[in-house]
Amino acid sequence: MPRSLCQITDLKAAEIQEIFDLCKKMKQKKIAPRPLEGKAVACIFTKPSLRTRVSFEVGIFELGGHALYITDNEIKLGQRESIADAARVLSRYVGMIMIRTFAHSDVEQLAQHASVPVVNGLTDLVHPCQILGDYFTVLEHQPPKDRYKIAYLGDGNNITNSWLNLASLIPLDLRIGTAEDTLPNEAILHKARRNPDSKILLTADPKEAVTAADVIYTDVWASMGQKHLAEEKEKKLSKYQVNSSLLAWADPEVIVMHCLPAERGREITDEVIDGPHSVVFDEAENRLHIQKAIMTFLLK
Repeated sequence: MPRSLCQITDLKAAEIQEIFDLCKKMKQKKIAPRPLEGKAVACIFTKPSLRTRVSFEVGIFELGGHALYITDNEIKLGQRESIADAARVLSRYVGMIMIRTFAHSDVEQLAQHASVPVVNGLTDLVHPCQILGDYFTVLEHQPPKDRYKIAYLGDGNNITNSWLNLASLIPLDLRIGTAEDTLPNEAILHKARRNPDSKILLTADPKEAVTAADVIYTDVWASMGQKHLAEEKEKKLSKYQVNSSLLAWADPEVIVMHCLPAERGREITDEVIDGPHSVVFDEAENRLHIQKAIMTFLLK
């Protein structure tokens, strides 16, 4: 069976470090592997995208391959034919499959039946490439520590779940500031809490979450597919806005992160996202480098 990345917990801690080492060398242009030479990658998008599409297509090109952009209108995954059949057919044509979609089960079915690696570019449950790139960004911008204090503020969504997945493998002091009815996935939370090397805090108090934090992280309050809930979520989550007043509670050298796209003036203010603590656009760049490293690792 080929290796796939459906979520971060498909990897071991040592393998994550291997991917980070590979990412660093690629970013510094110390190595230029071309494991996709002469191969195509099927890039399936049932959700619109800027960063995921461009970073994967550029990364595939730089690894020597060709990206095939496939929309939901063309493939109708699971409707025109079974996901298993689509996986088997695509595996005869391409060297890898990347998918950005709603249902996490679609990714798992593709990985189960494909004979080539499958990479999760985002589902409603998790966003593994994003968080691996984000943690690589933390390592770039913060001095080495045994356990970084990561404060996540906002909706308990796929980003929150992926931070918890990382905490189940790598020591983290993860503080999640969110409302009582916008909590992350319970099973993923439970798994993270089983790691004795990580500390997991769920709090309704944003100041408690960010106190002495090394990293403050936020995301839109209503994710794609939930925009009809935007007004309701804003009422519940407005006190978790990342602004200058909240930053004052964090470590003086805190870095601020956002996976983008940002709804400026809601979950984060202009003065913060454009300010001296922000590494948001370095973080966005690192999507390219980490995904190249992930693809290279899976193709070994």
